[in-house]
Amino acid sequence: MTSSSPRRLVFVLFEDALLLDFAGPMQVFELACETYERKHAPYVWQICSSKGGRIRISAGLELMTTPVADCDPTDIDTLFVGGGPGVHRAAADPRLIEWLHAASPNVRRVCSVCTGTFVLAAAGLLSGRKATTHWGSCELLGARHPEISVLVDPVFVHDRGIWTSAGVTAGIDLALSLLEDDLGHREAMRVARRLVVFLKRPGGQAQFSVPLSVQSADDRSFEEISTWIQGNLGRDLRVERLAEKAGMSPRTFARVFRQRTGRSPGKAVEEFRVEAARRALEESNVGIKEIATRAGFQSEEHLRRAFRRRLNVLPHEYRARFHRNDP
Repeated sequence: MTSSSPRRLVFVLFEDALLLDFAGPMQVFELACETYERKHAPYVWQICSSKGGRIRISAGLELMTTPVADCDPTDIDTLFVGGGPGVHRAAADPRLIEWLHAASPNVRRVCSVCTGTFVLAAAGLLSGRKATTHWGSCELLGARHPEISVLVDPVFVHDRGIWTSAGVTAGIDLALSLLEDDLGHREAMRVARRLVVFLKRPGGQAQFSVPLSVQSADDRSFEEISTWIQGNLGRDLRVERLAEKAGMSPRTFARVFRQRTGRSPGKAVEEFRVEAARRALEESNVGIKEIATRAGFQSEEHLRRAFRRRLNVLPHEYRARFHRNDP
């Protein structure tokens, strides 16, 4: 590919693929082309499948595809494999798996969205690498493929040219990150706004929010605790105080909280505070010191440490990158 030629994208489909897994990333790249004359567009794309022809995806739509055997792998810039109900049948399709294995060394970026990670794993592309998938399938991925270091939390993971992403809409986050690498931050943010995705999430961000994960617990009292914590971030939120609020002993509360939410109360409180600070950095012009106080951190330095620990970025860097009024 010359410096002036468009980057060729290939989206691999299969029967019962999930629509948004490929339509989301495709829309990102299509919008990136809207400000260019067609002949100067930065991307072109192709939709392929194992046998080619009509493919019925999970939404019931039928799409025309090119057989992978007719898809020249020598000039593919970025290859996407999505997930969906049919992903495990796709992962057992020898024609598709053999083509992916043979094509991947020639591809600059190989990507999966959601459970599409299982297809890449079946092709042997993730051996010895870090990867992620939809949080509900991480345990199965690890059990089937112990050669992969499965990361549960990230929205997407990049390891030596292979990109894997979490559930469904995480494919949009991944595509925006790839677009930023290709065309720059300003263009990625322009496309994010066109999609009404005002925040472009970094790969290291958790797949789902702390309030959602706590509220997902079967016990309604944990939803009430979640709501109360969010409204009282500036107060003493040590385990003793939370246990008193829940009507339990501190030891019992800590044990049950971890069982139901997968995290300790102290970790959850810090994540709530980081999430509140993130929203303030994204949506307001309030000073970082004041944000730290409002979110319940002892000092601005404690806020910086928490951001570094949770998001691998400092607060001022986060604001510069993700403030919704970013030009």
